[in-house]
Amino acid sequence: MIFVVSIVIAIGALFVWRGASSKLRQNNIAYRSVARVSSLAAAFFGALALLQCFTQVPAGHVGVVDFFGVVSDQTLRAGINPVNPLATVIKYSIQTQEHKETMQVLSREGLTIGLEVSALYRLNPDSAARVYKTVAGGDYETIILIPQFRSICRAVTASFQASALYSTERERLGASIQEELAKTVSPRGVTIENTPIRNVALPSQLTEAIEQKQRADQESQRMEFILTKEKQEADRKRIEAKGIADFQAIVAAGISDQLLRWKGIEATEKLATSQNTKIIIVGSGKDGLPVILDTK
Repeated sequence: MIFVVSIVIAIGALFVWRGASSKLRQNNIAYRSVARVSSLAAAFFGALALLQCFTQVPAGHVGVVDFFGVVSDQTLRAGINPVNPLATVIKYSIQTQEHKETMQVLSREGLTIGLEVSALYRLNPDSAARVYKTVAGGDYETIILIPQFRSICRAVTASFQASALYSTERERLGASIQEELAKTVSPRGVTIENTPIRNVALPSQLTEAIEQKQRADQESQRMEFILTKEKQEADRKRIEAKGIADFQAIVAAGISDQLLRWKGIEATEKLATSQNTKIIIVGSGKDGLPVILDTK
């Protein structure tokens, strides 16, 4: 519309300028002013009409060209693009966007779970023209993404046990939601990048039961560790006692009466030559070992 109006005004200004220029020889000041104003108007609106032959698409967007209901399958990329001045350019963002949902869902056991989950998504640039033609108003988020996202979150969560979502299965739940959602909306031109689980709120009774079970498991593991440690200590002492017994048996086997008498004689000789003042009484029994008395 701007292009048509600009062209009409520019052409009209040109005719006025030509008419005023033909009378300038009369040296009429009024005609001179009209010629100047009409020439400026013709230049301005001519330049404005020329600008309508180009369009600027912002970064992270694509443009869909609609020429009176005929939509081009070739989208315009970011930057300045030549375009039919009579066509309308609809610009779509292809940047990653986030949609958050907080909902109450049911688990496999029928328990109500508070689920907070996000969907990171973007429009496929090659599908922008198809989305414009097939989705009312081009609002693919409200019409395609959000209803499917809510439905899939409820359906997927219903296949998980509530107790499993408390710990290990949370990441698998997010991956399952992403897989099912991508399978549903990708053919419609929406790319799902990720569906992170932000929070899972379980019933308070279930949370307490799970925590008690975890504490009991930890206590059981602690007692098992203590028993294992005590068993290892008992095995160590048993091995140590056996080693001592074996040593004593070996030593006892090597001791004889003759060896004991010889050791006694050696001890007596050493005591006799000692500088300490002692009284040595040589025994006269079977073994003849000395009795030592200290005189101090």
